[in-house]
Amino acid sequence: MIQYNQNTMGLQEKSDLENTKIGLAKVNEISEIAFVVMAESGTIDEVTAAEHMDSFEKWQPNVRYKVGQLRTYGDGENLNLYRCVQEHTSQTGWEPTAAASLWAVAGDPTVEFPEWSQPIGAHDAYAAGDKVSHNDLHWISDVDGNVWEPGVYGWSEA
Repeated sequence: MIQYNQNTMGLQEKSDLENTKIGLAKVNEISEIAFVVMAESGTIDEVTAAEHMDSFEKWQPNVRYKVGQLRTYGDGENLNLYRCVQEHTSQTGWEPTAAASLWAVAGDPTVEFPEWSQPIGAHDAYAAGDKVSHNDLHWISDVDGNVWEPGVYGWSEA
């Protein structure tokens, strides 16, 4: 391993080192942009995306959101990643926690069986293999587009 002492380096060496640092910063920035694009297109699963919430912008009012865009909302333990499910221009009162018709919680990497919530349409229906907890039991969806309550139809107890 070569160690550089900036006090004894020549001007060209210092310039090369600074260019390398700038280049690495740009590579990291481009990688983060690519990660967000892949997550928003569905190429990267939501649980993996949620593990890197700091890569996503915070929700803001007066912004035009398109279906699939991911934004963070909340603070501390209440910070979550949300996926836009209906194109809209955001406004106060339409925060992700208050507008289930516009936003759905993306995967939380810390919870294997998140609490089931009644889907309100195809945009937030459960896919085959999705895991939920409901009435103190763990369930796995047997079908895509599952809008039924666990224990009624379309779910197997885990």
